[in-house]
Amino acid sequence: MDDWVQTLSTPALLSIALVAIAVLLVMIIKFKVHPLLALVIVSIATAFATRIPISEIQDVLIDGFGATLGEVALLVGLGAMFGRLAEISGGAQALSDALIRRFGDKRAPFALGVASLLFGFPIFFDAAFMVMLPIIFSVARRLGGSVLLYVLPAAAALSTMHVFLPPHPGAVASTVLLGGDVGLTILIGIVVAVPTWYIAGYLYGTFIGKRIDLPVPDLLSGGPRVETVEDPPKPSTIIALLMLPLVLIFANTAVTTAARTGTLDAESPWVTVPQVIGSTPVALLITVLVSTYVLALRRGRTADYVEDLLDNALKPIAPVVLITGAGGMFGAVLLASGIGDALAETLRDLGLPLIVSTFIIAAILRIALGTATVAITTSAGLLGASIMAAGLNPVQTVAMILTLAAGSSIFPHVNDASFWLIGKLLGMDVPTTFKTWSVIKTLISIVGFALSGVVYVIASV
Repeated sequence: MDDWVQTLSTPALLSIALVAIAVLLVMIIKFKVHPLLALVIVSIATAFATRIPISEIQDVLIDGFGATLGEVALLVGLGAMFGRLAEISGGAQALSDALIRRFGDKRAPFALGVASLLFGFPIFFDAAFMVMLPIIFSVARRLGGSVLLYVLPAAAALSTMHVFLPPHPGAVASTVLLGGDVGLTILIGIVVAVPTWYIAGYLYGTFIGKRIDLPVPDLLSGGPRVETVEDPPKPSTIIALLMLPLVLIFANTAVTTAARTGTLDAESPWVTVPQVIGSTPVALLITVLVSTYVLALRRGRTADYVEDLLDNALKPIAPVVLITGAGGMFGAVLLASGIGDALAETLRDLGLPLIVSTFIIAAILRIALGTATVAITTSAGLLGASIMAAGLNPVQTVAMILTLAAGSSIFPHVNDASFWLIGKLLGMDVPTTFKTWSVIKTLISIVGFALSGVVYVIASV
């Protein structure tokens, strides 16, 4: 691929991408083709249409599929195991009852959202979502109504923190590429992220959650609803198990940052050991092992029972993992076609105000490619020199960083692996996923951009 040069024009590439997305939607929605088959077929057809060398197509498809599975499969699998252990022991129900007693029935979505804001600060979206999901499902079962009423505010909180704040990859990349201050980015990022979540995640999430009736899925728990357990674990036990992966992952983040700044030796065991046990899959693995003992073996369950329990937890998630991987495959084909570079070069010459062009370029690249990280790095690479040469003060620079992050989170759709992950974990069809998750992410993007613009204007005075 290094020697291959795309000869198609930007309009031609954009047309191919739009047609591919339209065909994919028609296949899934109109003709009821299974999403996995539809994604693979459209990915192959798009690769041929964009003239990716035939000898490279297989590698592009497999690499895109494999890279996505490498991030998703273990997280979803281990998360499903933890969820089933928490549910079958009665621990998830005990914690949900405690939350409801503390905050009340009507404020349960708000309480879950606030908890997710706290969890989402140090922890990546996918890991925190898988940890929180069993608790959210348990609260939804306890109170009744659509599961979306409880999931959407919490998922939006996790996503908002992931979008705007270091140590999450997009925020870190944009801060580094634009020469921003990490501490100032965190401080102003919180000021932008919290009201963004409240408007886009909580208000819209509860609004649409009340209007779309979606039952709590059995998918993650590996079975139907569990009857009340006579002697469930204490809520504090479940909180400790929830905090375990978060503490491990946060320790990884802390020592990595210290090593990067020279505070700690990068080769020291004080750095390397937390980095290993604090990597997301290992942290979740440790949590599952500890949970197996605390929630099952110590409570009299046999090893055979636990093996069967965890095996059943994994069976329903295979479609989720495969479809998510296929979504990553489609995104990889669009990326390999060169559409991102072509679009970025065209958009850079529009002559718009710098903060507006930053948002538009990041947003269009995100919609076209389905990956926030590539949208951020490409946009920052194109605009970084202009931004750093504009004589911006530190607060204005942070406003540009947050604008870039906001643009890169807009409107996830069928070329985005997270679109399929959220939709399938919650048992939503494609139109429902558009009306819920895609709209919430778009609102997060727009509200975040607006608040970043306010910060920029205030800093300019």
